[in-house]
Amino acid sequence: MSVYLLPTIFSLQLLVRAASLFGLLPDPIRLQPQSLPFVPREFHIALVSDQRSGKGPVARLALVLNQPPQPVDLDGGITYSVRAFVNQSLRQNKSLRPIAMRIKQCRVTETAIGNRVRGEFVYEVMFDLLGKDDQGIETSTRLTEYSGSATYTRPLGQLTVIEPTIRQAITASLRSLNDYMNREAKQNEKLATSLRVVFTDDTRITADDTVQYNPDRRLTWTDFQAEPRRGSHYAAEVFTSFAYEGKSTVKDGIITLNLSVKSYMLKNSSWARADAKNAYALNHEQRHFDITKLIAERFKRAIQPDSLTLEDYNSLIQYQFIESFREMNQMQKQYDSETNHSLDQASQERWNQKIDAELRSFKVKP
Repeated sequence: MSVYLLPTIFSLQLLVRAASLFGLLPDPIRLQPQSLPFVPREFHIALVSDQRSGKGPVARLALVLNQPPQPVDLDGGITYSVRAFVNQSLRQNKSLRPIAMRIKQCRVTETAIGNRVRGEFVYEVMFDLLGKDDQGIETSTRLTEYSGSATYTRPLGQLTVIEPTIRQAITASLRSLNDYMNREAKQNEKLATSLRVVFTDDTRITADDTVQYNPDRRLTWTDFQAEPRRGSHYAAEVFTSFAYEGKSTVKDGIITLNLSVKSYMLKNSSWARADAKNAYALNHEQRHFDITKLIAERFKRAIQPDSLTLEDYNSLIQYQFIESFREMNQMQKQYDSETNHSLDQASQERWNQKIDAELRSFKVKP
């Protein structure tokens, strides 16, 4: 009996082909932890999630000549593997801002040409800031993203280039996030750590159609410039309202919210009958204006940092404005109802005192 030895290279190819045919693929790709050359001062990675459109293995590797690429995954799957790499390689200070790392693409595709393999790697990740709204519901705010790609060539039987290629991309994305956080932490509203509110009142005294509320500028009958409403049984009607404008700035991680609040009366929407223009009736109309100012002051008192959240302070302010506007309309109706549109003098005097007391509490009146 004779024994023949096959060439070594051909023997290895047969063994690899047999392993592929029987499903004996290489071990999963295991990311090797490394000491990253930076220490985050503004964040920690609190969550890693797989948001790829396809949730299969990350790689399709050319293992055997003339055979289709075979699927090979990261050890434990992409979420487990990347999370383990981050936890072992990045210094995690959980007292810092929590960041979600959402992987959108992580794909290795190979093509064998002879005994050489050409590989293409694509990687994309998004980073979100995690938080909670005023109801305690978890929120997520998009911060930044990173994408990268690489190509390589390797021998058919040599797989060592694959793991470093993936690992370097993950490391580059974390470095990019670290640079972003260091650059933006003090000036980006999304990353602010506290909020302060500064109010200003528009008290300008002008000659145009709008009368801004000013304690030194009481209403006069010349402010009532509209034609009396036909068929109305009222002696006069004043149109008052309030509004706000806001502008925010960020410095040293603090949002300063500058709110300009104005209570105003419109001359061209206010009217009075000639026979009703006396001091008593004018006081009644002035009190409508005073009530509008009171509601504006209550609105300002409700808008304080401890009643707002960094995530949605704009919507909370808008909600409070709508509530205050509703309160203003209700109070104006109650005032007219209880004073019988100024005809009940005793009730009118009680409202005068009530309004003055609250104006003093807000330091609007001395």
